[in-house]
Amino acid sequence: MSNPPMYGELLPLDREVHKNLKLDTEQSVVGRVADQNSVFLAAVEFADASKEYPIVFVRAGTGGTDAKPVVAPLAVLGLRAGSNLFVEGEKWTGNYVPAYVRRYPFMMARLDDNANNLAVCYDSKWPAFNETQGEALFKDGEPTEFLLNAKAFLENFEQEAERTRLICNLLVDLDLLQDMRFEATLPNGEKFDVEGFLALDEKKYAELPDAKVLELHRNGLIALIEMHRLSMTNMNRLVGKYAV
Repeated sequence: MSNPPMYGELLPLDREVHKNLKLDTEQSVVGRVADQNSVFLAAVEFADASKEYPIVFVRAGTGGTDAKPVVAPLAVLGLRAGSNLFVEGEKWTGNYVPAYVRRYPFMMARLDDNANNLAVCYDSKWPAFNETQGEALFKDGEPTEFLLNAKAFLENFEQEAERTRLICNLLVDLDLLQDMRFEATLPNGEKFDVEGFLALDEKKYAELPDAKVLELHRNGLIALIEMHRLSMTNMNRLVGKYAV
């Protein structure tokens, strides 16, 4: 099982093996994302995230027999590798915390090649897990309300991630994304040159047939595109944070 950013070692929860496991929720998870300059963002989060973070798209491999590129949206948290401008110590300084961060230290993962065989997993390297204090995960062999709530959040996250994947596939099908780069210079002369991401192709977007625009408006994609466009103005805000 591969471990995505933030996670140390993922293990599936087992009601027998982990019958005494607890999670000390007083320990902040923010430090786990301090060296991440971007995180996955679901489409449902665009409205909140676009107020603070640039929302870009990145290639995430190819899919299907047509070998079309798979893309995914990210919230940009910093312009340098290993730099998250929204973490100070154990505190998140932004107003909106992406769901990717909020789901930690749990996540849903496939245990085999069966796409429907998802299990609740936990980061066994996270020291807040113990057997003496915190929220119990199981009681009398059954998941506690705490764990059931966490599972519901994870299931919703997976549903929104799938919806986001379908939206991104449509953007690819319409050829509305293009390679972009961002350049800026700080007052001290330091230059930023950020590349490797995709953003809206304004020319192709403007040339969409009226019927297609109406269709995209009705299925909500126009609103998401506009949130993405608006969010890109936050690039300069991130530069300003480095200048402080």
